[in-house]
Amino acid sequence: MRTVRTLLAAACATAAVTAGVVAADAATGSTHYTSTLPDGAAWIADVPEHPNGTTVLFSHGFGPLRPQNAPDPATHDALLDQGYALVGSSYSGPSDWALATAVDDQFGALAAAEAHTGKAKRVIAWGQSMGGLVSALEAERGASRIHGALTTCGLVAGGVSLNDYQLDGAYAISELLAADQHVQLVRYANPQQATTAANALVEATKKAQNTAQGRARTALAAAFYNAPTWFTGPTAPDPRDYAAQQRQQAAQLIQLVLPFTVTGRYQVELAAGGNSAATAGVDYSALITRSPQYAQVTALYRQAGLDLRADLTRLTRRADIKADPGAVRTLTATSTATGKLAVPELNIHTVADQLIPVEHEESYATRVRRAGSQDLLRQAFVQGSGHCAFQPAGYLAALRALEYRLDTGSWADRTTPASLNAAAKAADLGAFSPYATFRPVPLTRG
Repeated sequence: MRTVRTLLAAACATAAVTAGVVAADAATGSTHYTSTLPDGAAWIADVPEHPNGTTVLFSHGFGPLRPQNAPDPATHDALLDQGYALVGSSYSGPSDWALATAVDDQFGALAAAEAHTGKAKRVIAWGQSMGGLVSALEAERGASRIHGALTTCGLVAGGVSLNDYQLDGAYAISELLAADQHVQLVRYANPQQATTAANALVEATKKAQNTAQGRARTALAAAFYNAPTWFTGPTAPDPRDYAAQQRQQAAQLIQLVLPFTVTGRYQVELAAGGNSAATAGVDYSALITRSPQYAQVTALYRQAGLDLRADLTRLTRRADIKADPGAVRTLTATSTATGKLAVPELNIHTVADQLIPVEHEESYATRVRRAGSQDLLRQAFVQGSGHCAFQPAGYLAALRALEYRLDTGSWADRTTPASLNAAAKAADLGAFSPYATFRPVPLTRG
């Protein structure tokens, strides 16, 4: 159902673009458009000199609300060179977690751009990270406006699950490695409180690396975070080299995960109107047995002479953070995909993604299957480490596979690793991390 906000945005699109800036790019032969929507969201569009009839509606990830219409400059130029028009908005709202407005703003940006360029023959929604959740939502709501969706490194399990498992990991660090510091984990009144908490958790994790006991407890917290055991280097540590895996997990927690996710919680709470996550009532013994890192955690605890059951009992017994019901309702309504797809969707994910773990894909596939939309969804996995660590050739291969589905009504074998790697090689856009056979496991809380 189209919301009042969407109808108003579409109705005002022409008025919104009359004040826009139009400029020619001599280097690419494209035309650049930019303006704002009635709600204040900025939008941009780049139209090639010889359009191929397809518009990519790009949804950017979590961060400052700035318009973006491609995942990176190299992919932007490659898409323009091949005739794709590119459109994207900044989203609007008081928070960087702009899920309440993003879908409407994206469709408003598309309408505003088409007021200049005419209606595209085909529109493909393409989202990255948080924007991957936006594109998944567009795949549910946009049957009359988009034809397919490409979700890359997407937060497709949704905001409620994300907030829960990230709190589990932060809580384990606070309780087991920084119990004397009383680190505030939720309900931040301002960004500074969140930054202070992030810094305290980072320092506790750093200090913990000096002892076998600290390293074992770090591995436990990392498992609750769904943190992969591969962070840096060309290949993952050996599956039984638990010490090397823990070093990779500690490095990602210290350098990336804690600084990003704990400070990001303030923005999520701002959008939700409170805290949506809880530890109270959680059985942490049950959670850890669902983790693919359970064997690693068990081995490290044994080597450190620690009682894993005692730590898990302590976490369960002392867990007392409760969610605000209104915040849960808000995130459920704005930041959770139902899985009921209206158009074909292809998801791609690296097998070791530190910020949006690949386990999101299992949770999403389950939701899509329960909604009866499994024939519209395909997922492919890249043998690489990093958040959204794709290259232009890999992106183009996925885009071509989706277009084949839209052209023929069949996925055929186009989403197999062999077909995607052949398409990436044929794109002739440089080196790329290869697609590989992979099956994700469930999130610890998803």
